[in-house]
Amino acid sequence: MAISTGQQYIDRINRLQSDVWHNGKKITGKISEHPAFSGVMKSQAALYDMQHDKKRIDLMTYTCEKTGERIGTSFLRPMTKEDLEKRRKMIQVWAKASFGMMGRSPDYKNTNIMALAAASDILAEQGPQFPQNLLRFYETASLKDLSFTHTFIAPQVNRSSMHYESEDDIVAARIVDKNKEGIVIKGARLLATQGGITDEIIVSSSGLKMFEEPYAYAFSIPSNTEGLKFICRESFAYDSSPFNHPLGSRFEEMDSVIVFDNVLVPWDRLFVVENIEVANNLYSKSSFKPLVLHQVVSRQVMKAEFVLGVAQLIVNTIAIGEYQHVKEKICEIIIALENHKALLLASEMGAKPDQWGTMVPDLTPLSAATLQFPKVYPRFMEILQLLGASGLVTIPTEADMKSPIRGDIDQYIQAAYSDAESRIRLFRLAWDVSMSAFGSRQTLYERFFFGDPNRLTQGLYFEYNRHQIVEDVKNAFGI
Repeated sequence: MAISTGQQYIDRINRLQSDVWHNGKKITGKISEHPAFSGVMKSQAALYDMQHDKKRIDLMTYTCEKTGERIGTSFLRPMTKEDLEKRRKMIQVWAKASFGMMGRSPDYKNTNIMALAAASDILAEQGPQFPQNLLRFYETASLKDLSFTHTFIAPQVNRSSMHYESEDDIVAARIVDKNKEGIVIKGARLLATQGGITDEIIVSSSGLKMFEEPYAYAFSIPSNTEGLKFICRESFAYDSSPFNHPLGSRFEEMDSVIVFDNVLVPWDRLFVVENIEVANNLYSKSSFKPLVLHQVVSRQVMKAEFVLGVAQLIVNTIAIGEYQHVKEKICEIIIALENHKALLLASEMGAKPDQWGTMVPDLTPLSAATLQFPKVYPRFMEILQLLGASGLVTIPTEADMKSPIRGDIDQYIQAAYSDAESRIRLFRLAWDVSMSAFGSRQTLYERFFFGDPNRLTQGLYFEYNRHQIVEDVKNAFGI
């Protein structure tokens, strides 16, 4: 089978010995055993193992026509609406396993790769080798079931629209040389989630820097490429106890700044080189956006369902369901969840083949969903805080539960419909999703998951076809 097992994934990443820095120290030895990465790598490994479940193998995988091997469904290029449905169901199996907390689970980048490869001929004007590079990359990624992180944006040094860097003081990663072996990249990029714990990193251009050719490029290279460095933030998995940190201990994905210290990118690894138009077209003229948003919204539905479950458990446990404002808050989550589900299904119902024959979901409902979630998710967290109130800060630890004060805890921290331990487990869960460092990062992550909400709003404003609606109103009232 082409599909990886969890252990194969872990072994591959350990062998890479990538240049990863955390808390002032370079990580040596097995990164899968480092406290900052062990939890999420185990969780990711469990996702790979789910592809081998005999009861779900037909959903989680498909058969490669070329080799006859089983490939993960996240690499499947949809050619029918049934394919889109299969992709959604598979994505949601993985998303449910992580409660939607892993925004960079393998299906996200696998979908990215598939979407770009499906429109690879956009690259042909640079030369026939570039679409061939992309197609070969897609085939290798799917047959080896590789894992990926990515970086699209420049560091936040000066975000004014007229800022241009000096060639002598490089910050944003750019091409500084070309030779017979490839191009040389120097500078830094943001923001590689799961940086250092994937097989490869995909690097592509985005933003204002695209107006200058040295910043127009796209490629993928192994995470242990010479000169490539991952600088990680503080880990939010600062307690490995699943009792104390039921989410952070398992799903803290880590974010990192990527430093390119004269990194050589071989020609056969390149998709775009110093071509601004092609770099833009690769994302704007392909079906990248709707195909990727289909994966994103599929995950967000499962995350919203999880939050609803936590909120209702709080209501049930401390018997606050009789209050009208509590019912209203729960219904807020329900309405947002059902809207998200409806928009996702509407995108599949309105799917049509694109010019390359790929079955593409309708972009409009997906864009609406993508604009909705950054607004409702922070409200979800506020609702959890309002429902949990003081219960979210009266949460003894696992050590307390094993101490001589256990009797006091059992007596004074019990709930109307649960014992003290069950109540504490629930409230620690609600705290971890809504108030801990891990939970706060999740809120920020959802606010900006697919970019600046203001920019996304402008995109929907221009994309949405309302010409006939306007004409109908004009004609009806003689305007």
